[in-house]
Amino acid sequence: MTTLAYEVKQHVAVLTIKSPPANALSTSLLNDLDKRLDEIENDNNVKAVILNGEGKFFSAGADIKEFTSLQNASDYESLSEKGQDLFKRIEHYTIPVIAAIHGAALGGGLELAMACHIRIVGENAKLGLPELTLGIIPGFAGTQRLPNYVGTAKAYEMILTGQPITGKEALTVGLANHAVQDEGVFEKAFELAETIAAKSKLTIDEVMKLIPYAKSEQFSKGVQEEAKAFGRIFGTEDASEGIQAFIEKRKPNFQDK
Repeated sequence: MTTLAYEVKQHVAVLTIKSPPANALSTSLLNDLDKRLDEIENDNNVKAVILNGEGKFFSAGADIKEFTSLQNASDYESLSEKGQDLFKRIEHYTIPVIAAIHGAALGGGLELAMACHIRIVGENAKLGLPELTLGIIPGFAGTQRLPNYVGTAKAYEMILTGQPITGKEALTVGLANHAVQDEGVFEKAFELAETIAAKSKLTIDEVMKLIPYAKSEQFSKGVQEEAKAFGRIFGTEDASEGIQAFIEKRKPNFQDK
């Protein structure tokens, strides 16, 4: 079963996450995304990419149940690094990627959206990193990318409380480029993609190479440290309790150990 639909319309590649009910980012979905990026990169007709989700959500997060099958801290650190590498690839992709976010982009879903170059959101969409409510931490560079968009103070608040913000607020704090009515998200994203695709591919390529230079070297160091911390945290009793509580749909009882 395919977890990612792919089509090209008027120089715009449309990638649609199809992993109901929450479009969780499973390993197979991330692998599919990596392969599709290979295909698009080799298609000289594509000048812009739209990433969106089918159904109720863009993506409500990583596949938590899949996490529970891992055993060692090193397994979790490797998982984190793999996701980070893929999202880094998107961030440095030679073709602009627009995230069309409706419903929710939470946890890994928001980390994926933040790796995209442009974000169009529904006004009522929920965007957040709720990992701490599960006794874990963001692991796909969320602790590093979010402050770049919203500033450190707002990033501390969002990550430490785990509470999402709306699409309207995401626009206000710099996390989104445009906030539109929920049903108009894809249409706005496609309109923007078409505007980009009308430009010369040569000029698009150069801009995509140049803007990433603006990111500091501290970012790379922070991402490495996040992966290590992600591995450490998953070995704790609180992580086990938080994930089990999430699966059982109850409030976790953290013991701070």
